[in-house]
Amino acid sequence: MSFKKSALYPANPTTARGTATRLSASKEKIVYTNGKSVFIRDVSNPGLGIAYSGHVQNTTVARISPTGYYCASADVSGTVRIWDTVGEDQTLKGEYKAISGRMRVFILLNDLEWDGDSKRIIAVGDGKEKFGHAFMFDTGTSTGEIIGHSKAINAVSIRHQRPFRAATAADDNLIVFHQGAPYKYVKTISTHTKFVQDVRYSATGDHFASVGSDGKIFIYDGKEGETLSEVADAHKGSIFGLSWSPDSKSLSTSSADTTVKIWDAETKKTTMTYTLGPGVDHQQVGNVWSAPNTVVSLALSGDLNVFDTRSGDKPTKILYAGVFGSQKSVTAAAPLSSDTFLVGTADGRILAYEPSGDASYVSGKGHSNLVSSLSATAGDKVFSVGYDDRLLELDAKDFTTQSFSTNSQPKSIAAGSEDTVFIAETNSVEVVRSNQKVTEVKPKSTPTAIAASDGLVADARVTLYKWDGKALSEAGTLTNNKGAVSALAFSPDGTKLAAGDSSGKIVLYDAKSLSMITGRWSFHTARVLSVHWTADSQHLASGSLDTHVYIWSVAQPTKNIAIKNAVPGGATNVFWLRKSTVAGSGALVAAGADACVRVWEVKFYT
Repeated sequence: MSFKKSALYPANPTTARGTATRLSASKEKIVYTNGKSVFIRDVSNPGLGIAYSGHVQNTTVARISPTGYYCASADVSGTVRIWDTVGEDQTLKGEYKAISGRMRVFILLNDLEWDGDSKRIIAVGDGKEKFGHAFMFDTGTSTGEIIGHSKAINAVSIRHQRPFRAATAADDNLIVFHQGAPYKYVKTISTHTKFVQDVRYSATGDHFASVGSDGKIFIYDGKEGETLSEVADAHKGSIFGLSWSPDSKSLSTSSADTTVKIWDAETKKTTMTYTLGPGVDHQQVGNVWSAPNTVVSLALSGDLNVFDTRSGDKPTKILYAGVFGSQKSVTAAAPLSSDTFLVGTADGRILAYEPSGDASYVSGKGHSNLVSSLSATAGDKVFSVGYDDRLLELDAKDFTTQSFSTNSQPKSIAAGSEDTVFIAETNSVEVVRSNQKVTEVKPKSTPTAIAASDGLVADARVTLYKWDGKALSEAGTLTNNKGAVSALAFSPDGTKLAAGDSSGKIVLYDAKSLSMITGRWSFHTARVLSVHWTADSQHLASGSLDTHVYIWSVAQPTKNIAIKNAVPGGATNVFWLRKSTVAGSGALVAAGADACVRVWEVKFYT
């Protein structure tokens, strides 16, 4: 067997109410952070993404150098990492502590910027002794001082033309103008009356602009820092995001008033206003001009709204991240017909992925808490359970009105025939059909996983039950697993049962005779979280807390293929798309703690 990665659908940026989120762009790709990862994402092709997971702490901002060869990313510990963007190895060039924290409390590096030579970096935030640091990217040695502020610095921008200049914006309502390099204080600019949220230089370096919580925009001379003009009441709320068009003729701003505006830099008049809709989730907390006619604005919900400035007043595309749409980890998944699938997340959302890679929220009243399991029937009827103690029925696009309250917190579900659903709960296994409880059994221990096939049901003790359509009766117990069973799956032909456990071992059983076929699948080093069969029942994929994904062969049980470090933080879900095993190949999907969805094309050798 062999494999190659065919797609990566990144998570959306992390957001927080009342706080700006930094987006950046390079060569028509956008760059942002979520959790401990940095993402470089192609706006036009959602499946073309790069994820960097080298940080130990949560990341806050990332920007690619003007040359395009390196990316600088910062995290909450005050650390900046410089890494190679060319190739798949993402080699680390350097790691530097830019700012020291206050006692044991993590500080936040809010922003960083490269100079025009791609040699120097200024990183800013909130530190113990200083709020900013200028240093050489290859050695980490200081290249000036960033001073003049009395509170946390929110943003920094550097003029890319010589003579170099830098502007910083902070919570003390001030902008400080520096000259360099080496960088040194020149003057303080007191134009804003509230927090200054963002400051950006134009591509030509002739001007820079600032926005703040006072809803104002100011434009300054790029060389001398003189205030040139003011746009009062530019927005009705705080302005969190600001960016210049590549030709330096236009500005885009994103605000808490849920609007995105395009401004003519010369006349200071709006040329387009985009209103995203009512509600807190539509507050706009960041933006970037990613291409000559493309503006990407980030909503508080995590949605990335893509605008073509030549089109009407609606976004041309909404990017839901990978979770396309989720900012939280993927906790459940289910394949549907062909290469369509659903994923559920830790914030209660469920998204439907189309063959094109585009994703959309499943509409209607869904879960209010973590989605713990998804399961689909052969006819593409889908059921979900969540930590809100509800069983829901849905199709690929909408929740139906079917809703069932479980006795206790549901851990896992398995959809059988005739709309029958088996639910593993904290205290029992319930059977539900057509939104009505049929029966339940109370196992001797708490079930954490469940599988169903051809009249047989298995719980996490690997107790097999016979299902006659009305009641469950115990058929036997499988005892070869050494740890607590955490993942179960019957093969599509109903002849085999795979049981993964907390020790990392997977035992393959004969579902009819209840005998062990093989116990050699023990390469995982931590709890097995998910197992899934190919359509021909010949190969099994497994995902684990150890971040690895393995592919096992029934015909050759001593051989396997390992996808190491497949999902940073743990692979909670692995599954084969239903087009799998066509012409001896399969499409394997994995998702988990880092909120991304990854796809590999696997070739099976005969």
